Amino acid sequence: MRLCCNFETETVPLPYQMMFVSLIKEILKSSSEEYFNQLYYYDHDKRSKQSKNFCFSVFLKNFELKNEHFVLKDGLNLNISSPDNLFIVNFFNGLLKTKSFKYKNYFIKLVKVYPLPEKNITEERITFKTMSPIHLTDKRKKPLSPYDENFTKEYNYLSDKILANYRGEGLSRNIEFTPIQMKKVVVKEKIDEFQRNTGKEFMFLESYEGTFSLQGDVSDLRDIYALGVSLRRSQGFGMIEVI
Repeated sequence: MRLCCNFETETVPLPYQMMFVSLIKEILKSSSEEYFNQLYYYDHDKRSKQSKNFCFSVFLKNFELKNEHFVLKDGLNLNISSPDNLFIVNFFNGLLKTKSFKYKNYFIKLVKVYPLPEKNITEERITFKTMSPIHLTDKRKKPLSPYDENFTKEYNYLSDKILANYRGEGLSRNIEFTPIQMKKVVVKEKIDEFQRNTGKEFMFLESYEGTFSLQGDVSDLRDIYALGVSLRRSQGFGMIEVI
């Protein structure tokens, strides 16, 4: 299922991904602290690095950039996608309970939330566009371009893990990833743990956005469409749409 959450706000920070990571966590925690802890922790207080069964994208409307802030005239949309009904129920319930959120010195208020139409995938080859950038690396953590010869191999490895985490079974067969028109974007993130570990204020992630096609098993493509395709999906990467 896909939801569009329309918020009103005057400003958001230039590296805004972690703002919405924090927002989603607060929403889930307000719905069910037990579910929140199952999703983000293990052994009570250790952070879980297990893949999350959702992805999201943020669409800023009518904005201008001023002094490391986006100034918004018409608010923003948070789009979220998941095939996991338990996640959607907790997210929706928590959203209606909370409605207003504060992140550091930023405030946002929910205006409305509504379901987004989902495309029915019935063919083995589908063309997609990114709603949020795709970030993929090799085993040495080196960023990969969709035009790199190793991209499809690593993409299949990641997709297999994502699907296995969600449904208990990985890919039915390998997927063929074909870039159509993809361009590099560098995403700037401000993550507290990264700052503590490196002493650097920002993390820069080489990512790609645009159009591409996937060829594979229909059931695999349906779940990938819902779950997203990228590292860091729960941090605002890898949400895709059928075109």
